[in-house]
Amino acid sequence: MCGIVGFIGQEQAAPILLDGLARLEYRGYDSAGVAVVSPRHEIQVKKSKGRLQVLSDMIHGGADVEGCIGIGHTRWATHGAPSDLNSHPHMSEGGKFAVIHNGIIENYVEIKEFLIGQGVTFRSETDTEVVAQLLEFYYNECHDFFESVGRVLRRIEGAYALGILCADCPDRIIAARKDAPLLLGYGEGCSFLASDVTAIIRHTRSVAYMEDGEVAVLTTAGIQVYNALGDPIEKERHHIDWEVSAAEKGGYPHFMLKEIFEQPQALRRAIMPRLRADRVYLEDMKLTAEKIRSFTRIFIVACGSSYHVGVIGKYNLEHLTRRSVEVVLASEFRYADPIVDENSLVIVISQSGETLDTMAALREAKKCGAYILSIVNVVGSSIARESDDVLYTWAGPEIAVATTKAYSTQLAVLDMVGLAFGEVLGTVSEDEYAEVVRELRALPEKMETVLKSCEDIQKYAAQYFNHNSVFFIGRNLDYALGLEGSLKLKEISYIHSEAYASGELKHGTISLIENGTLVIALGTYGALFDKAMSNVVEVKARGAEVLALTTESHRAEMEKTVASVLSVPDTARMLQPSLGVVPLQLFAYYVALQRGCDIDKPRNLAKSVTVE
Repeated sequence: MCGIVGFIGQEQAAPILLDGLARLEYRGYDSAGVAVVSPRHEIQVKKSKGRLQVLSDMIHGGADVEGCIGIGHTRWATHGAPSDLNSHPHMSEGGKFAVIHNGIIENYVEIKEFLIGQGVTFRSETDTEVVAQLLEFYYNECHDFFESVGRVLRRIEGAYALGILCADCPDRIIAARKDAPLLLGYGEGCSFLASDVTAIIRHTRSVAYMEDGEVAVLTTAGIQVYNALGDPIEKERHHIDWEVSAAEKGGYPHFMLKEIFEQPQALRRAIMPRLRADRVYLEDMKLTAEKIRSFTRIFIVACGSSYHVGVIGKYNLEHLTRRSVEVVLASEFRYADPIVDENSLVIVISQSGETLDTMAALREAKKCGAYILSIVNVVGSSIARESDDVLYTWAGPEIAVATTKAYSTQLAVLDMVGLAFGEVLGTVSEDEYAEVVRELRALPEKMETVLKSCEDIQKYAAQYFNHNSVFFIGRNLDYALGLEGSLKLKEISYIHSEAYASGELKHGTISLIENGTLVIALGTYGALFDKAMSNVVEVKARGAEVLALTTESHRAEMEKTVASVLSVPDTARMLQPSLGVVPLQLFAYYVALQRGCDIDKPRNLAKSVTVE
């Protein structure tokens, strides 16, 4: 998530903005910038690709940028590679407006084409610049700052947290929010804007949290907030008593927990811009229908949690496309003499886009003539640059080593790839296509429902944390889900954990089951629920303690056999792992918490693996 900070008061703005941005560095970013209105009523924009220190050195800690009102931004690239031009703030062509933005403007292409038709020249590749240019277009019509903002908000679609300056109105900042966090800070003779309280806690502990549809006008005299109907409202103020180190985590004790709870919003960023009406549109993908039809084999190449996304993807893509799909560990791919040619599609999945063994696999596949489609989070990363095509997950930066929201967004994007391919190939029924699209839209909200009911997970974690060996069992998609649940548990709690296809129990694994062994039985895949239940009975007969995960529609049936049951809402069959993974992430987290582990930085592990 990019960082936003804004200030209006009696002091020089730039040093305060730089300080606020520095406190948001933990989020990760690839560029930074500030915009300040000068005493001559001119907007000065200073921005740079790279670390915040580059910007700070450029403007001598802010001393070179005179003015008492300004906005600042640290950017994590989504639209457009990291560069000075793509950095925020963005200016309108005539210099009247400067804008900072978190989120995604879904209809930016349409607006950009309209403005180009009106003679507007764009300088960046970003979706954000359309906001600045559209503001000036409307301002030239109505000559009113607030009215221009209102017109823009009625025109744009998507998610946004906006901070806006107008050169003609040097006494105010206007802020707006929809599906992206934004808060207001109240000071003596000054006002603040931020995406996270971390940025302003040094200056004020009195804050209000903006809600969707609200617009705020910040002045030295105070802050006036308007609701979605344009009516002025009074905001409830909150006193922040966290230490700065805790505030950086948004009040969460660990980044991992914070990122687990950020998953619904991350899914919205990954999914919503790619859905229009009742269809999936992968407009950021160059693959033609003709090329898709030419593929005779599909490979999914990845490591770790991304590999587990690929295992789920194999089940779903084979079902949707009726093409053979092979999932290969990236570290093994180039040493396995893969049968890859110009009729092969290789889908490379990586969070960082810099994973070395994944990069090596990509290059091997390319050498063999394959078409490379990458699914990555980091814009402009090596894997993205070397691929024929790239789909970004837009998950935002993850700080905890154990991935959560990157996994969830990768899975959602891969599911949408399957739907798009199935439509082109004519191998997915219209009824199933419509159901999955409908459930994709509902997925973030259903995930929020899971996150609101996690008390039982904490209880079971306290009950089972002292086990030294745990087995996950499941069939089909539940087996693939178990792989990720097992990895989460072992990497942050240091408990030995393995996932098995439950049909394999009698082929060796069941010899490890004895009195007191903890088995986590997954029964969310409805088509094989009865089979899953027979496996639960098997392990219970050998003395296992069973913790079960199933869907709400099967919970009552599961409870006839198992005392400890977790459930998630029902969704389309292929999307069920997207909900099922959340309780497993939380279980791993709370078990690790009980064991006193360093959850965000587990031993021997790094966030991005850049050695083979």
